[in-house]
Amino acid sequence: MELYLLKSAAILAVLFAFYKVALENTSMHTFKRFYLFGSLLAAFLIPLITFTSYMEVSPIVPIYSEVSPQFNYTEVEQTLNFWPIVLWAIYGLGVLFFSIKFFRNLFGLIQQIRKNPKYKNTPFINVLLRETVIPHTFFNYIFLNKKQFENREIPQEVIFHEETHARQKHSLDILFVELLQIVFWFNPLFFFIKRSIKLNHEFLADRAVLNAGTETSDYQKILLAFSSNAATPSLAHSLNYSSIKKRFTIMKTHTSKRAIWFRSLLILPLLSVLIYGFSTKEVLKKEVHSELVQQKATKAEIEEYNKLAKKHNAVDIEERIIKKKDLERLETIYRKMTDEQKANAEPFPECLPPPPPKPPKAPKPPKVKKGEKSDIPPPPPAPKVSKTPSAENGNLYMAPEAPPAPIADPVEYVKELGKRGTTFYIGPHKYSTDEAIEMVKKSTNDVTIDVSQYPIVHLGGC
Repeated sequence: MELYLLKSAAILAVLFAFYKVALENTSMHTFKRFYLFGSLLAAFLIPLITFTSYMEVSPIVPIYSEVSPQFNYTEVEQTLNFWPIVLWAIYGLGVLFFSIKFFRNLFGLIQQIRKNPKYKNTPFINVLLRETVIPHTFFNYIFLNKKQFENREIPQEVIFHEETHARQKHSLDILFVELLQIVFWFNPLFFFIKRSIKLNHEFLADRAVLNAGTETSDYQKILLAFSSNAATPSLAHSLNYSSIKKRFTIMKTHTSKRAIWFRSLLILPLLSVLIYGFSTKEVLKKEVHSELVQQKATKAEIEEYNKLAKKHNAVDIEERIIKKKDLERLETIYRKMTDEQKANAEPFPECLPPPPPKPPKAPKPPKVKKGEKSDIPPPPPAPKVSKTPSAENGNLYMAPEAPPAPIADPVEYVKELGKRGTTFYIGPHKYSTDEAIEMVKKSTNDVTIDVSQYPIVHLGGC
């Protein structure tokens, strides 16, 4: 909150300084009215602007250590901080003071309207006061001295000046600034901005009178005659003597169109600098995951695949023989196909794995002619064979090793089979353990693991 208030005050100070230096002494009064109003809005909105940028980072893999965490306990002495309470109390008193002042002025104007006679001059209402006052305006109510009004001692230029305030709704600007000053009473800039807004309203009303055909010198004499330093309600517009000199100077000022365009365009780079300097920058981290990009087979490749697959699927699997050229082409296209293309295409033609190689025949023992001495040592005596096969008694029968128990995760099961020297086949092709693991990982279909011919294992769905 503190940072927001500091930014808002700094923006308002910069914009108001630009107004005092480059705009106040020009004749572009309507533009200045909207500039002062827009400066207040910009001071509150610019700090709320947030620019978000994204920074790509790789995901961090947490490393767990077996070292048990150590906790250090330190007793912290708790102290009660009274400063926030004191500051909020001071702020509340300030809001209360300026609120009472605002509503007292508003109630005073309402009481004057209710208790004094009124003369309706559509769409304006002249409130005729018995006390001597300088003419002042609040919305459509123009407060005048009753005796001067009835004796027609108030010049028409003065009445037209006050009617301009009512016609252009200048009281709305004053009410808006007064309410902001209640909330931000601690910022003195609002006092100076309110004074500049009121002065610019006088410029607008003076210009309306002069545009109606009144001579400048005559109008200045009238202002001197009706101006006064008497106190008037802060919510109303009046002919105040303190601003006469400035108003006389501005009446004779004429700003060229080139100067108006140049000074107006200067606001754009000023706003750009303020937005860049006082907005909020937020950087969000975005994790990047490396993913394999799925290729897509073309329509011609799908037709070629279906033609080859249909041709070989028409042959019984026991008699099916696929040429190496056709098999390589089928596998190339099949890998490029998406899951949807695979579902709509012919099934991949599988082949039975080749039978295991036959063991080599034992060499025939050399023949020894009768009467010759043989160099071949006699065979060892046959061991006694127990009825129950066992390794201790020289068992001649060796039962085939059973495959490991299935695991729910096909990748882990393939790893376990590979540790035991398993030979993997996908279709007619033989794959190493690492290749089989990668094929199972990349597969998006249900993988089947056939261990009926263990240690030869057939993988399906890859």
